Amino acid sequence: MCILSGACTVSAQMPIKLRVLPEVPPDSADVAYYSKPHFWRAAGEVVGFNLGLWAFDRYVQRGDFAYISMNSVKENFRKGFKWDNDKLGTNMFLHPYNGSLYYNSARSNGFNYWQSALFSIGGSAMWELFMECEYPSTNDIIATPIGGTAIGEVFFRASDAIIDDRDTGASRFGREAAVFVISPMRGLTRIITGDAWRVRTTRGRLYGTPPVSVEFSVGTRGIYLNDEASSSAVGATAEINVEYGDRFEVTSTKPFDYFTVRADLGVVSRQPLLSQLNIKGRLIAREIYDVASRKMSVGLYQHFDYYDSDTIHKADPSHVSRVPYKLGIPASLGAGWMFRDASNPQWTLDTYLHGNVVMLGSILSDYYHVDERNYNLASGFSIKGGVNFVFNRDRFSASLSHEYYRLFTWKGYHRDTNLARSDPRTLDVQGDHSAASFNVSELRADLRIWNKLYLSAAVSHYHRSTRYRDYPHVKSNTTGVRVMLTYKL
Repeated sequence: MCILSGACTVSAQMPIKLRVLPEVPPDSADVAYYSKPHFWRAAGEVVGFNLGLWAFDRYVQRGDFAYISMNSVKENFRKGFKWDNDKLGTNMFLHPYNGSLYYNSARSNGFNYWQSALFSIGGSAMWELFMECEYPSTNDIIATPIGGTAIGEVFFRASDAIIDDRDTGASRFGREAAVFVISPMRGLTRIITGDAWRVRTTRGRLYGTPPVSVEFSVGTRGIYLNDEASSSAVGATAEINVEYGDRFEVTSTKPFDYFTVRADLGVVSRQPLLSQLNIKGRLIAREIYDVASRKMSVGLYQHFDYYDSDTIHKADPSHVSRVPYKLGIPASLGAGWMFRDASNPQWTLDTYLHGNVVMLGSILSDYYHVDERNYNLASGFSIKGGVNFVFNRDRFSASLSHEYYRLFTWKGYHRDTNLARSDPRTLDVQGDHSAASFNVSELRADLRIWNKLYLSAAVSHYHRSTRYRDYPHVKSNTTGVRVMLTYKL
């Protein structure tokens, strides 16, 4: 049975990269002006955002959790942090997005990456302990600030590339509106300070015009769950690939001078709006080799990974519908190695390898269904690798990538526990005692058919294997196929 859908994807580490604009270094006057830290303004924005969000939850949404009092605050401190049971999208994306707003409250007030991360921790702690009458969440205090730094820095860099303080009139208004949409706290800060309409002789960009490559694709995508019912979903897809910075430029020590992003937004019945998001940002790097068009570097990278799906309608009513996969990795850090060989005029080879520690992750559970949660919280490690071939410079490319996640759920529950009758507020478990593996493999090819227009085809495979302490071993396989037209800016 097929489901028609519309989607928008963002992908990363493009084999063929065409620069959007010529690279321009930042102006020293802009760096000096926008790098002055303003602690009280940043702290005020963090506190003000939390108060505003609480007021919306309390008086507009009338959420039960927003009816706070001194007694609820005392109870939060007395009971302490516990693992919560919110949806995957809430815990692994929306909370990190909130963390990005705390982060950019500081980032837009002159603080650097590391300093802004402390504001994200503070904003998250304030919310967990004071702004809800639910017990503070262990997973939220990890995912919100750490995932928030990755999302926040990407949005900060994206908004920086739009700002032009020399501009006036409708064009200036459009730029400032775009900044506000991409990075709301930066847009708010510019309104508070008057920088949103102040005309200066320089652009006002902290990072000038960096090397950025972008490509857009439209086409068809199919998802096939290889179970006994052979369930499937087929529909339209629109993709965008973005790569920011130079992956082999190592003279800079600023975090996220190089990063890639991948996301997937879908409009399909019973499927989540956001089905995929991957961020990989370089924190530090060192050059190992740079001789005769061959380059090699190593570095420390921050990773954010998110894969989500929901029940695909069963083709045969006699079979039980299944969820293909769920994975959330908001807090991950590790070493990365990159190599390029461009010595041959007819082809270029790029390859990379990453090994990461997963401080907090989550993966679909076949047995733990409590409140809104159907996944296990976990920690572990991941390994990612890939190779890109570009032939005849920019006429044809082929790429192969693989991601392996190994996640362990340590704090489980007794097998005789009746989950249906348990209080989700006090259960305080990560999920089922288990060890899970999740593999994502993708093969993609791009062929130039005219100017900057390419024909693209990709096949992805998702494999999950979970060994439970108290339940049978479960495996799941899902295949994705895409055929698209791609335009490279």
